[in-house]
Amino acid sequence: MAHMIETMFSVREKPWHGLGTIVMEAPASAEALKLAGLDWEVVQEPVYTGCNEMVKGYKANVRSSDRRVLGVVSDRYKVVQNTDAFSFTDELLGKGVKYETAGSLQEGKKVWLLARLPKEYVIAGERISSYLVFSNTHDGSGSVKVAVTPVRVVCNNTLNLALETAKRSFSMIHTGNIHDKIQEAKDTLFMAENYMDNLGIEFEQLRRQKMTDAQVKEYIELLLPMEKEPTPIQSKNILKLRRDMEQRYYEAPDLQKVGNNAYRFINAVSDFATHSRPLRMTANYKENVFARTIDGNPLIDKAYQLVKAA
Repeated sequence: MAHMIETMFSVREKPWHGLGTIVMEAPASAEALKLAGLDWEVVQEPVYTGCNEMVKGYKANVRSSDRRVLGVVSDRYKVVQNTDAFSFTDELLGKGVKYETAGSLQEGKKVWLLARLPKEYVIAGERISSYLVFSNTHDGSGSVKVAVTPVRVVCNNTLNLALETAKRSFSMIHTGNIHDKIQEAKDTLFMAENYMDNLGIEFEQLRRQKMTDAQVKEYIELLLPMEKEPTPIQSKNILKLRRDMEQRYYEAPDLQKVGNNAYRFINAVSDFATHSRPLRMTANYKENVFARTIDGNPLIDKAYQLVKAA
């Protein structure tokens, strides 16, 4: 299977998803657009049958740079251009915002950008950076999505917990002119602040929630369950994954002073979910890790649900 990443850049070093062409300084939007290979437009053109008859009610989204057809959509579909995505984020965060990474997936069908939010947080005694992720599809398969992604600075672990008290993402339909969505831009920034504030409260509660070795073992087994009648290979693989997660809880240097608590466990699971090498390395492994940036990683969410239910 071919890699989903088509074009991309990252600043200084590869982030948690391990992808990207490295640049030394975070660029502003105009340069980021070019570095990411997103300096093209989507042009809508009529669709014809093999007999040269126009198909009513549909249009083809065509990439201006190479005439690639990105998708066939309803004629009600309004394009949100790549420049609109950067304009949205510029307006949201203020002129001069710096972009950490941006790029194109699946030959231009999906695009994204990631900007570091200006405020850095100290939560539970640790530095947490927050990012705004903007993603869009040009093939008609999805909406525009905006998400907050907190990343623990010391180890580059994403901490996208599905909080009951605050949303980490929302989506909006294609309207064609994202500049008109000023109120939604304000709501997005409010969402980011609200999410990070609530995340801080949640982390403090998790730090106070002690965990025994027996609980750690139990939760790891629930997160990485064994088949009822596993083959020897399946049993060996699951035990290997469990040992990996367990080592990240007990032996990670950055967690030695955290204490044996739920916060440490969530960080160990996050480290496992975003940095461990899978048993079978697929061509799209790193892209799939990054794809979970917006909706969150289900393994981290499940671990969070387990400790919350204790």
